Parts: sequence; C-alpha cells; structure tokens
Amino acid sequence: MIVIKSKEEIELLRVPCRATGELLNKLAGFIKPGISTWDIDSFCAEFIKQHKMTPTFKGYGGFPGNVCVSLNEEIVHGIPDRKRILQEGDIVSIDVGATYKGYTSDAARTYPVGNISDEAQHLIDATRDSFFAGIEFAKVGNRLSDISHAVQAKAEKEGFSVIRDFVGHGVGRELHEDPQIPNYGKAGRGPRLVDGMVLAIEPMVAVGTYETETLLNNWTAVTADGKLSAHYENTVAITENGPEVLTLVEEEV
Repeated sequence: MIVIKSKEEIELLRVPCRATGELLNKLAGFIKPGISTWDIDSFCAEFIKQHKMTPTFKGYGGFPGNVCVSLNEEIVHGIPDRKRILQEGDIVSIDVGATYKGYTSDAARTYPVGNISDEAQHLIDATRDSFFAGIEFAKVGNRLSDISHAVQAKAEKEGFSVIRDFVGHGVGRELHEDPQIPNYGKAGRGPRLVDGMVLAIEPMVAVGTYETETLLNNWTAVTADGKLSAHYENTVAITENGPEVLTLVEEEV
C-alpha cells in the first residue's frame, strides 16, 4: 500500500532530509586518499548525532554500519571497514539515512577519490543526470514507470547500463515503503503519481553489465563483471507544483 503523506508529515520529513543533504555536501570535502571507509562511517554518524537524529541504517535488517560505503565495482550496501583504505583514482558511493521524530531520509552520492579517470567521472555525471532526467516526469498524473523509463534512457544514451536487481522505493515512517521504483522499463505503467507521495529515486548505473553478485558478507552487491558502478539518490516529494527534492541542498558559497 502506498502511504500518502500529509503536508505536516512532509514538513517533518524536511528536517532529516535537509540534514542529509548538508552531510552529503560536507562529504565532498572529507573524502580523500588515505582515509578508511570506517572513517567515512564515523564522520557521518557524528554529523547525524550532532543534529539530534539517529542513523537509519544502523541495525536495519542487521546491517552493521551507520551508512553504506561502496567502492568502485560495489553497487550498494558496502560495509564500513577500518582496513579498507581509499586509494587515488577510486570512486566511492555513500548511501545514508537519518531518522527524526519517526521519519526518515534516504539519499546517496558517488564521489571521486583524488584524480579519477575520464570514464569514472563520466559515469558519476551520467548517474546524476539520469536522476534528473527521471524527476522531469515525477509530476502529479504521470505514471510511476515514466520516471523509470527516463532514467534508463538517459543512462543508456551515455553508454552505460542501469542496475536492475535494486530499485528505488517509497520512504517516510519506514525506510522502504511501497511503491518499488525500478530504474528501467517502459513508460506509461504503474500507479499514477499523486500529491503527497514521497519517493526515494535512486539510479544505480554501471560501466559494463547490469548483472550483479552479492559478496560472502551477504550485504555488498557488486557488478558481475567487476566494472565500476555509481549511485545517485534523493528523497523526492510529489506535489501539485512539481517534484521537490528534499535531500538536495545548495552548497553555501
């Protein structure tokens, strides 16, 4: 069942969503060669704590980290590790949620570690662009799969593939609510979008195949061919005035 949020609930959601957007901006200056994925997890946990919120992912389904930190060919659900050190040329995806008064945010970005290849930068940019291509259709009256189709079309136009085993979803009082939002498919299908829907739209895009494997830790998903993957996600409210990207915060100049 799709849970429609009231205006009051969306106002509550703005609080953790804004904090999450600010955190993602700050990570761009924190991530560099030589730090561990555990350092990133600790940085995020402290930021969320300072904002008097709780890390949504910690313990969710048994997940051991405060955030997901996924390197290079890792698509999602990378487990923070003190021994996993970022190297020049890596790319790292951070997926994070914060919970405030029972409402949760969900967002992700992929960051360069120092100087990266042109292909890796193109992948990061195309993944972000595919999100924005999708939300062009996140409007009242459209079908859910209109978003999915636009994401796929943009990613594939850039020469990449979209991951199919993991999807976006509704978000609110629960981290994962209905509906599921694939990043591929034909337009004109699925439920109609209505005012008050809140969706976590999250393209996951790969250089090579869209096929995936899961590591022995039973969490971390990787590309089956070992090629790079990137992730870009925001919590988006569907309103009568168009989509509002709640976790996107403009950086202060």
